[in-house]
Amino acid sequence: MFRFWLMTAIFFASCYKATGQSDLSPAPPKREFRGVWVATVANIDWPSRPGLSANKQKEELLRILDEHQKNGINAIMFQVRPASDAFYAKGREPWSRFITGRQGEPPAPYYDPLEFAIEEAHKRGMELHAWFNPYRASTTLSPSDISADHITKKHPEWFFNYAGRKLFNPGIPEVRSYIIQVVTDVVKNYNIDGVHFDDYFYPYPEKNQVIQDRETFKTYGNNFQNIGDWRRHNVDTLIHELSVQIHSIKKYVKFGISPFGIWRNKGQDPEGSESAGLDSYGTIYADARKWMREQWLDYINPQIYFPFYYRAAPYEKLVDWWSNHTNGRHLYIGHAAYRAIERRPGWNDWKQIPDQIRYARQNTRVQGSVFFSSRSVTLNYAGVQDSLRNDFYKYPALPPQMLWLDDVPPLAPMNLQATVVDNAVSLKWEEPMKGRDGESASGYVVYRFPSTGVINLQDASKILKISFNNNTSYKDETAGNGSYFYVVTALDHLKNESPASNHVLISLPHAN
Repeated sequence: MFRFWLMTAIFFASCYKATGQSDLSPAPPKREFRGVWVATVANIDWPSRPGLSANKQKEELLRILDEHQKNGINAIMFQVRPASDAFYAKGREPWSRFITGRQGEPPAPYYDPLEFAIEEAHKRGMELHAWFNPYRASTTLSPSDISADHITKKHPEWFFNYAGRKLFNPGIPEVRSYIIQVVTDVVKNYNIDGVHFDDYFYPYPEKNQVIQDRETFKTYGNNFQNIGDWRRHNVDTLIHELSVQIHSIKKYVKFGISPFGIWRNKGQDPEGSESAGLDSYGTIYADARKWMREQWLDYINPQIYFPFYYRAAPYEKLVDWWSNHTNGRHLYIGHAAYRAIERRPGWNDWKQIPDQIRYARQNTRVQGSVFFSSRSVTLNYAGVQDSLRNDFYKYPALPPQMLWLDDVPPLAPMNLQATVVDNAVSLKWEEPMKGRDGESASGYVVYRFPSTGVINLQDASKILKISFNNNTSYKDETAGNGSYFYVVTALDHLKNESPASNHVLISLPHAN
């Protein structure tokens, strides 16, 4: 996702807590993508170290999810394949060494981390997007860190070494086929909400390093005059083929990519952004604008990890540029929570990220934000977590709809009933009938309204609970004395929402 040395430096930086509250911002929308990256490579976010027992790993992950539920997060970008190894059981690659300390060794006692993460995220009203690094095959060249059944041992001809690690050679057709199979294993075998790629395609430039693919270009690049166009074609081909495969297996699984924040600079291309930094088109051969033009992606999540008015890469100019190139798909802004305590121009102001969220929200072509990474948020760098909990994400939100994938809402839940036991309200309802698209419900939203008010499903402040599973009951222990209306709606996989169920009126007794 970003340079390990930079992450390490930031991780060990002092943690600060905000001393003041940010300016009040408008009420948050009913629908907004609110994501956070949970990085497993090098144990950045989870687990805290390799070799923890399965129970300890679960405890840590539950704490992370609980914290982000309090933060109002509704999507977890969970890194399941950091280096051609797996944080899941039902696939073709060995267990990650970042779980147990030894690649190929399963957690003990045995469990499936991805399956566990999906179930627990869905309970908390969070989508889970399986985050893959497509081309990184190892973070080291040490033989002791690579298992005997790793793909680099089975097909050494598919890889080149670069800056102390092994990378897939994207120009080899068999490589693209293999990566598609790896990803579609997860799409088929797990109840994920999305497939997510980060910004690592061809490697970022390193001093005295050369991409070793000239011979591959001679073999497969006959239709291209220069190697750069051929490399972009290789990446484009993978993205297109994978998009088709994902949606043919499960139409509701979203496909999104988080590219580097600059596509091209205006000085390089009249259609580029008003910036002057490294560009992903020419350095890592990622033509993200094309992926959006061709509508191969459901969302784009550029890493705009820069402050306002930064000359090489001004945040505001990049948000504006990306918002003008969405082509009807979603745009989520990637925010650098890990940079929030840097002592340099722009980041000295602890309102930098809150102001970035405000700026993005003002743009109607921006549907949300994603923060890198989990630990930086939960450690409350520059008060970012406080800002989310007390201001921006104070009330729950549903992810935005993707009507090009599914525009049919489910039918309403049936027979909502409520009882009062020990000053708590117990709700039960029945699953709705299948709708005209054959879907029933994949989740529910519980609302509570004062009896003197209006039942308005667009009022996010009245949401008590969002869940993305089929649990048809809820216990409200937060209602004070008084009278309330309760209603429940159903959600399908893509978070289309049904009409309201029947409403029930409940009165809680006044204390003597």
